[in-house]
Amino acid sequence: MQPATPTPMPESFAAFPVIGILRGLDPELSVEVGQVAAAAGLAAIEVTLNSPGALAQIRALRQALGAAVAVGAGTVLDAEDAQQALAAGAQFLVSPGLDAGMMAVGRAAGVPLFPGALTPTEVLAAWRAGATMVKLFPAGALGPAYVKALTAPLGHIPLLPTGGIGLPNLAAFLEAGAAGAGVGEPLFEKERLRQRDWAWLTERIGQFRQVCAGRRLSHIPVEGEAPAEPHSGGGRSAG
Repeated sequence: MQPATPTPMPESFAAFPVIGILRGLDPELSVEVGQVAAAAGLAAIEVTLNSPGALAQIRALRQALGAAVAVGAGTVLDAEDAQQALAAGAQFLVSPGLDAGMMAVGRAAGVPLFPGALTPTEVLAAWRAGATMVKLFPAGALGPAYVKALTAPLGHIPLLPTGGIGLPNLAAFLEAGAAGAGVGEPLFEKERLRQRDWAWLTERIGQFRQVCAGRRLSHIPVEGEAPAEPHSGGGRSAG
């Protein structure tokens, strides 16, 4: 079976490769959050589908933000979820695991895909299925040392650690070989958002952006670059 080729993310994501994860907010507040996040330079926002009114949030964010921020759907568990998210306007799909139906729908639509994996076998399978990046989940429980161990033999696969990632450990994950991160509550703290503390949010996004500054990782598939070769086992450095 011919390995799939990844769909790239916008170039802005390579400079600030953090996906901000929104969970459990109402659509009106999500739009305000998205507008502040866009002004602060965040390149990608994920709305988890297990949030109340998730599809409405995606629609509202897409309408409000236009091309300023890539808006995607998270917790996409199967093909039906993927179809509904895409119909709402999702520009990328994120899952805690690897589902063949979700991947097939996403590949057909030509959107970036972030399937979840944890073990080396799962990471390889997700990459060969056409992942733009492989969401390493739950990464916080295993720490940067696990990422470093994975990237020794699998350094050609861009990893997006998610779950337990925040300002105290983001730099360590990037130094260990992560290509970016998915960040929820440490970036979008619900109580601060409900208080509409936009100064705090702007500062917090700036802090995450500063950690990523100067860490441009060329192996993140982004728009404007030459298409990547179909995913395979090439580029091994160890293992």
